[in-house]
Amino acid sequence: MQKLWSKLSSPRHLVFFEAAARTGSFTQAAQELNVQQPAVSMAIKQLEFSLGTMLFRRSHRRITLTNAGSRLFADVTRAFEMLEQSAAAIQQFTSNDHVTLSASSAFNNYWMLPRLRQFQANHPDIDLRLQSSNREPDLNAETISLTIRLGTGDWTDCDCALIAEERIYPVAAPRVMASAINLRNVATLLAQRLIHLEEPIRERPSWQQWFHAMDVQEAPPSGGLRLNDYALVLQAAMAGEGFAFGWHHLVDPLVRQGLLVARPEWSWTTGKGFYLVWSKSRPLIPKAETVRDWFLSQAHTG
Repeated sequence: MQKLWSKLSSPRHLVFFEAAARTGSFTQAAQELNVQQPAVSMAIKQLEFSLGTMLFRRSHRRITLTNAGSRLFADVTRAFEMLEQSAAAIQQFTSNDHVTLSASSAFNNYWMLPRLRQFQANHPDIDLRLQSSNREPDLNAETISLTIRLGTGDWTDCDCALIAEERIYPVAAPRVMASAINLRNVATLLAQRLIHLEEPIRERPSWQQWFHAMDVQEAPPSGGLRLNDYALVLQAAMAGEGFAFGWHHLVDPLVRQGLLVARPEWSWTTGKGFYLVWSKSRPLIPKAETVRDWFLSQAHTG
């Protein structure tokens, strides 16, 4: 930073330069910045002296950027826009207006939404916003308070709490399960129509990994339905399109409602878990702490 200011003399001069270049007038820049016109003119001259080049061509009541001035204006504009975005993000981080939870569409649909009415009844003053995303946000850079991640809980830049271990077993619509009369063991599932989850960004277990964990080395058939979102997978399973992965914490309510039938005796516990995660370096605002604590109480009570 010292090298930068040795070249530019003062950050204040950059502010004056940006205003003059944008408005095309020292006078208008002075009015915008609430200073006298000579102050702008002097700042530009000092900046030009520091850089050793002219930034403006001056004529009667008109200024135009030189090539050097155009280059500097482009870079200064980009830098100021980044600072503006950063300032806006920081303001949102510390704002008490709302709390944002980022999770997969399946988690939001099948875990959060059934509980949302109860949360709103208990905390009507909190504006909780659900963001569905197929990527893991950067909690230190984005305006997101909480997120759901699959892993082992060892994120060095974040704090976290376990929601549910990753436990997977096959599920299907009642009529599909009833028609699979030869489903005597795990290997016989290879003959059934399978629904595959193929997310483009996040890595998720595959049917082949599940079969290997069940000591079935034969590869699953390449056919079947392939979808890139787990909410769509569950919808397809309930519609009778075949057998799907059932993550226990999401499908258990659907099984209890009779929308799906499960084979929990064929469970694969992967050693990973689904965690509620928040930034370690950016403290949660009080309303976000309330959401976190409510969330964890719901997870612990099933």
